[in-house]
This record gives sequence, C-alpha cells and structure tokens, in this order.
Amino acid sequence: MFKKIGPGVLVAAAFVGPGTITACTLAGVGFGHALLWAMLFSVLATMVLQEMAARLGIVTQRGLADVIKIELTSKWFRTLVITIILGAILVGNAAYEAGNVGGATLGLEALFGKAYGSYYPTIIGLLAFVLLWLGSYKAMEKAFIGLIFLMSVSFVITAILTKPNVWKVLKGLLIPTFPDESLLMIIALVGTTVVPYNLFLHASLVNEKWKSKNDLKTARWDTILSIGLGGFVSMCIIIAAAAIPSKEVTGAMDLALGLEPLFGDAALYCMGIGLFAAGITSSITAPLAAAYVANSCFGWNADLKDRRFRAVWITILVLGVFFLSFDIKPIEIIKFAQIANGVLLPAIAILLVWMVNKKSVMGNYRNNLAQNIFGFLIIALSIVLGAKSIIKVFGTV
Repeated sequence: MFKKIGPGVLVAAAFVGPGTITACTLAGVGFGHALLWAMLFSVLATMVLQEMAARLGIVTQRGLADVIKIELTSKWFRTLVITIILGAILVGNAAYEAGNVGGATLGLEALFGKAYGSYYPTIIGLLAFVLLWLGSYKAMEKAFIGLIFLMSVSFVITAILTKPNVWKVLKGLLIPTFPDESLLMIIALVGTTVVPYNLFLHASLVNEKWKSKNDLKTARWDTILSIGLGGFVSMCIIIAAAAIPSKEVTGAMDLALGLEPLFGDAALYCMGIGLFAAGITSSITAPLAAAYVANSCFGWNADLKDRRFRAVWITILVLGVFFLSFDIKPIEIIKFAQIANGVLLPAIAILLVWMVNKKSVMGNYRNNLAQNIFGFLIIALSIVLGAKSIIKVFGTV
C-alpha cells in the first residue's frame, strides 16, 4: 500500500502548514467544534479539485500551466493568465515561505528552547535545501511520508489528550452552523485548505510517479487517502483548541501553552513536533511548486536537477529564510500575494474544470456529472473567498 502512495502526500503536507494550524487553532478557540463542518467541506473540495489536477496530469503528461498555455488560443488572454499565475505563485510563495520556516522554528523552540533560536531558520533552510538539491522525487516522497506520519501522530495525540465530547464533535462535523462573526473564520479555513499552487504542484508531480492512464485509479486513491489524512489532522487541531480554557490565543504555540497546565509537557512537545513537521514540509513544497510553475510557464521542460529549476526554488527558499532571520516583514509583497491569490483561485478553478471537460484534452477521461456539480459549487465559493480576501487587503491599506 505504501508503494502506491505518491504525490498526494506532498499536497497534504503543503496545505497542512503553519497557516492552516493557526487558522484551525483560532477556529477551535473561538467557536469550539461548531466549524468542523467547514473543514470537512474544505477537505472534500480539495479532494475534488486535486483529483481533477492529478487526472489531467496523468492523461496529458503535462503540467497544468502547460495545458492552459496550449488551450488558450488568444495570445493576449494567454499572456494575462500566465502573468497572473507567475505573479501569484512566485512572488506569493516567496512571501509566505517566511511563515513556513517560522512555523518550523516555533516547533524547534518548543522542543529545544530559545537559546539557539537565531540558528533555527538557517538549520531549517539547510534541511529543505538538501532534500530539494538531491533532485530525487522518491527521496522527497519517503521524507514526506515520515514527516506526515510524525505530524499526524503528534496532533492526534494532542486531540486525544483533551478527551473531547464525541457527540459534540459529530454535531459540529455533520450539522453546518454559522455562529456570530464566524464567516471570516469559515473563509480562512477554506482558504488555507483549497490552495491554488497545489493544483499546479499535483499535476506536475504525478508525471514523476505515473506514466500510464492505467494508474488513474491508484492516483485517485492516493489523493483521497492523503488529503483525507491531512484534513483529519486539521480537525484534530480544531478539537484540541476547543478544549483551551483561555481565549487569549493568537497562534499555534499558544495552543500548546494553553494545554500545558492541563496535560503538562506532553502537549508542548506534541505541538512542537507537529509544528516542526508542518513547517519543514511546507518549506519544501512552496519552493518546489514555484519551480514547477516557472518550468511550465517558460516552457523549459526541465527536470528536478536542471539549473533553471534549481535557481527558482533556491531563490524562494533563500528569501524565506532571509525575511525571517532578519525579522523583515514583506507586508506589501504579502498583500500583493493575497490579491493575486484572490484572483487566481477562482480563475484556476474555472480553467481546471473547463480543461477536464474538454474531449480534445481528456478524451474519455472527462468529468462526470457529479464532479462537475461539485466543481461549479467550489468555483462559486472560491469567487466569494477571493472577493473577501481582496476586500480585506484593501480595507487594511
């Protein structure tokens, strides 16, 4: 079974990063178990879109950006779309990489203290660099399976320690409710789970793992199992956060500190391990996704060891470590990334659903009715999500 696990693990690792952990923590602290349904919906939406991206990648043996370039016949429209994709993914991932490295740094501080805190970002950057420089998909896959297992066990144990009320958990999971002032939190949970760059990453990674259309069933199960596990981990964080007596929580480490009086050092260490694993995996997948997007958009046809491919992910990784090490807040870049992603998510969702419905692209492997219904529902939600994120950015300018 483990031999069949593939790119889905990297996608799950990409969306369960420090941002998701923080959003889930705040959701649990602020609304208890009431928003578990929103995370369940987010996970299902991610499964649907990522399955489409993986199917597209296997059938065409191309990346998502490659297919978009081929199918968009209008030169000016194709240039506009590719420019938006490059801007959102390359600049956005460079800005958010600092948060990924920062999450892993918090994990190390919880485990080993703050005495050597100034060295942690560099250590994390070097770990990510070595894995990426090896240029081996199989090596990264094995490392990610181990890190995902470590992260999963850590957060599941943390949730179990809180001894949650099973009926309240089931109610929050299966009965949608909208508590007062919860709309932005719901949007945040969806936004940290349904990630645009993961669609590009998945469509490219399946080409490293599978070459035949006979592997579509295996790829589908890989997607469902891996993303399902990532969603389960996210739900465990919400459940654990719901048990915190104090409401003065702003992030993931506050969750550990809030649970420490009840469960001692166990909670702190579990959160530390989980945060480190989440941070280091996202620190690897963000630069990797940026390199794949650049590879497709510029038509390099490069492999993992190509100097151009490496130049992109090295730039993203170095910027992330640099921003964090020198406490630089690239706020304007992050605002641009939020606006670009607000435009990118619905645009890419529309393009993806369109591509997987084209007979000239997918042949007999096009979407069925159920996939299209859920796809259009996700598009509608992504438009609302994108509009809200853009309004939020301009509201803080």
